Amino acid sequence: MIRAYPEEYLNDAMENLGEAFDFAVNACHIEIDEFMDLFVATGFAEAFGKGTPKIVSGLSGTELVMEIIDKSKKSISFPEPQVDYDFSPEYWCGWVIAYYQWKTARSFKDIRNNVSMTEVRKLYQPLHEASEEKFVDTINAIIQRNNHPSKLQEQRKKYGYSQKELSDKSGVNLRTLQQYEVKAKDINKAAVETILSLATVLGCRVEDLLEYSTDTH
Repeated sequence: MIRAYPEEYLNDAMENLGEAFDFAVNACHIEIDEFMDLFVATGFAEAFGKGTPKIVSGLSGTELVMEIIDKSKKSISFPEPQVDYDFSPEYWCGWVIAYYQWKTARSFKDIRNNVSMTEVRKLYQPLHEASEEKFVDTINAIIQRNNHPSKLQEQRKKYGYSQKELSDKSGVNLRTLQQYEVKAKDINKAAVETILSLATVLGCRVEDLLEYSTDTH
């Protein structure tokens, strides 16, 4: 597999993205999935994934966040730049997702569309002391699981609606709808009015949209 940048830059890349996620979430108080969305939407994720030297190792994590926020036009009062970082769950998320992207050559956009950073953060406790390869195997398994059609997607296609049409008719944000379909967000935790609106438009029961674990314990 041809990777975007040599392995000698990987440690810098992992540290910088770890610092970026830590600073964005814990200092700037941006939700972790929102920051991932901004990272992708502003083009910095694509440049990072391609190994652009300035983005991978030329900027500190704090500077990367500042440039992302500036380009996104998001209004925020920046705290003082961080110099020292604790190995927080958010730092680990950025650190390990940088490794995953380099190892698999998946784009950050593709990763974001298949697994949420909230879901990645939930893996901190069992995996933060495990090998990076264990994380790669775990995320690959999650993506494989998530790629099974969701109940929402099955009902939407059965009714013949596009995602945009269902979004317009139900009043559910298109991006949110897409995340429910790929299971990047848990539809079981959606607001009651959201589920009811989708079920009404699709002419189905609320239960027909919920995801149920197939695990047996």
